Parts: sequence; C-alpha cells; structure tokens
Amino acid sequence: MISKLEATNEVFVCKEGNTGKGESLLMVKDAITYKQQSRIEKFSKLDVECYDTQAFNAGDQKWKIQVYPKGKGTGIGTHISLFLALADPSTLPPNSKIYAKFKLTIVSQTNSNLHQSRTETYWFSASKKECGWNRFLTLDYFDYPSLGYLVKDTCCVEAEVTIHGVASRT
Repeated sequence: MISKLEATNEVFVCKEGNTGKGESLLMVKDAITYKQQSRIEKFSKLDVECYDTQAFNAGDQKWKIQVYPKGKGTGIGTHISLFLALADPSTLPPNSKIYAKFKLTIVSQTNSNLHQSRTETYWFSASKKECGWNRFLTLDYFDYPSLGYLVKDTCCVEAEVTIHGVASRT
C-alpha cells in the first residue's frame, strides 16, 4: 500500500512504554489530487437508498461516491446526501488508516458558478470507511430547473481526493 505512494517525506514512530506497540505515520510530500466526475442518469427513477458511482483510483485505494437521492439520517426526505467511501476497505492492511482531504461537488450543468461543494479531512479505515454529509443539498434547490443540477434527469457529481498520509500500528 505504501510502496506506490510517490514523494513521501517523513516517517514517525511512537511507542507506548508499557506495551512496546506504536504507530508509524508516512506523510506524502507533494501530494497529488485525484479528480473523478460521474454522471447519474435517470436520477428520478433510482429505486435505491444509496447509489454508488463506479470505483476510481486515488493513491493506492479504490474509492466511490455514495449518493443518497432521498437523503440519509437527518437529511431523509429533505436533502441529497453525499459521501466519499472506500470501495473495498478489506484491501487495507490490518490496523491501517488513510488521512485524506476530499471535496465533493454536485455540478451545475448549466452554470459553472453554481457548483455546490464541501470539503473535509478524515482518517479512513476498514471500520470508518465513509465520510460525508447527510444534508448536502436540499431537494428543492437541487430540483430547481434554472440552477442546472438536474438536467434531463441527469446529475453530475465529482470527487477530488488528496492522500496526505498513511498510518499503521506496529
């Protein structure tokens, strides 16, 4: 997993005095931002709680955007929910985590000044495989025709992912 990350610069090892266990942290120097855009057609006809985009590579992992067309959690029935998730968290080495900064966007297809974006940094792991927003964008705002988020029953979502570090227990 770490071997493919290019331009690494620092490794820290911290040990607990009693157990001899520690954690190593590999930070990525000059981190690369990976960008992926996905089109979701027949959006109003989606009959799933969560729609997963096609997996894409960022760093040494596969990722996906999760779209909840009718919301999730506190956003059910009022908002579109958007999350970034590890596509296959089982491929992570045991006890490892990935420190990533990401931005998710719902793209306006008619006005480049109206994109709706949110940014977050998060430690992803096999047990914490997704991060995002239950209340990303209200359904009313999303459906408003002149804003261009839903055009001919198609919407576009985008992820920008930058891997800043990888931690693992020793």
